[in-house]
Amino acid sequence: MNLTESLLHALKAHGARQIFGIPGDFALPYFRIIEKSAILPLYTLSHEPGVGFAADACGRISGGLGVAAVTYGAGAFNMVNAVASAYAEKSPLVVLSGGPGKGESQSGLLLHHQAKTLDSQFQIYKEITCDQVRLDDAERAPADIARALANCLRHSQPVYIEIPRDMVAEPCLPVTAQAALAVDPDALDACVTDILQRLAQASAPVLMAGVEVRRFGLEAKVAELSSRLALPVVTSFMGVGLLAQTEAPLVGTYLGVAGLPEVTQLVENSDGLFLLGVIVSDTNFAVSEKKIDLRKTIRALAGQVTMGYHTYSHIPLAALVDHLLLRVPATDKKFSVKHQSYPHGLVADAASITPTDIATAVNDLMARHGKLPIASDMGDCLFTALDIEHTALIAPGYYATMGFGVPAGLGLQAATGERPLILVGDGAFQMTGWELGNCRRYGWDPIVLLFNNASWEMLRTFQPESGFNDLDHWGFAEMAAGMGGDGVRVNTRAELKAALDKAIATRGRFQLIDITIPRGVLSETLSRFVAGVKRLSTPQ
Repeated sequence: MNLTESLLHALKAHGARQIFGIPGDFALPYFRIIEKSAILPLYTLSHEPGVGFAADACGRISGGLGVAAVTYGAGAFNMVNAVASAYAEKSPLVVLSGGPGKGESQSGLLLHHQAKTLDSQFQIYKEITCDQVRLDDAERAPADIARALANCLRHSQPVYIEIPRDMVAEPCLPVTAQAALAVDPDALDACVTDILQRLAQASAPVLMAGVEVRRFGLEAKVAELSSRLALPVVTSFMGVGLLAQTEAPLVGTYLGVAGLPEVTQLVENSDGLFLLGVIVSDTNFAVSEKKIDLRKTIRALAGQVTMGYHTYSHIPLAALVDHLLLRVPATDKKFSVKHQSYPHGLVADAASITPTDIATAVNDLMARHGKLPIASDMGDCLFTALDIEHTALIAPGYYATMGFGVPAGLGLQAATGERPLILVGDGAFQMTGWELGNCRRYGWDPIVLLFNNASWEMLRTFQPESGFNDLDHWGFAEMAAGMGGDGVRVNTRAELKAALDKAIATRGRFQLIDITIPRGVLSETLSRFVAGVKRLSTPQ
């Protein structure tokens, strides 16, 4: 077995099911082994940001490893933003990069793709990964690979593995996976006792589920736990789509002043708010109607649990949930809550289309044909998704990068085999929408809803006087045929319904619905979000 094969087998053993990549000269040797060995399927895309987003989506939706493979310098540097997003949003992404061989490194010449030094790339990736390794020693490589992959899964954050191109075929032993870290049973039991006491003393406890619940494959267990504890459940903004396949007593998504008043009041009036895997970020909490006192919450995140001024360290989320289930007995009592209602019954007439109409049309579609998983970009398309019936959803809700939606949808279909619905704005589509041209090669057929207001509309809401937010109409629908799909532009609600009906009935080719939305027309949720941000940021 050579070094690359040892790495590939280890990736597969740790939950990777595919690799997204773009080759380059420093990467060609290990790409050849990926292709020849067929240990993992390789999907090549057109631009490194798309590679990163697609691989990230695989990790988010499947709970295994996403893998992005690129070349040195021009490839890896071009993927920094996508990896930074995965780091911020705790996605288990493995970055594979080719690198200069030992002889080249010692030649005294500047190498093409080199930035400041040959180590610049390695140093930059230290900022956006939780572990880094250069496989320049075949004897040490199995242990280094095992450590990096264990950390990727343990922290649910990216790791960086650099493969010098003269090392790819070196003989190498198989990788032995690291054993799980031991958890102090006394500390775990004390932590759980403290949590249960605080919840019992609270008059209005609430559980908020965040992204780590999915990252560590805990949705079913958290649903069961919330029922046993008789806790109403909300998701954070970043956690939209969590618990969609469970019977959790789910009330809705917390959005502060931008959300449903009953959800906002439930969370902000709670004296026992249990934040389970929730990243304490501005997108989750900056628009709170009243400031949440974090000292009165229970926060389980990043391998520790904090209550008041006390922190229990080295308490993994999975171990915490398992021990809570062990301590809280099952019950036959059914705990019910008032679930969020969603718009249905689109009026298919000649009226122009609003974001709420899009959500209504999608809800009607899924009521007839079953739920579709969603990959959403940033912008009003993501806020519109909050009005769509609860279904599996991935989106960059915290890091808030544009360009995520289309490649993430491709990664979602590659990872699950399910046909995805992609929500994307015209500005984001201009960045990475062209990755749809790769669908034909791999048999992917997503349905793409393109919110087209010829504008960076979400940015305009914060600074309406600026003309640089204006975009042009690019004729996206007309371009679809050249990329191997079908496209249609719709301007009315009747045309939208007809296009969705045709799209769901057509398999084997991607379906692009270019939806004209009048400039300045926003979803109700985004309107409330913007108004809340402006009000809360204005000095009183």
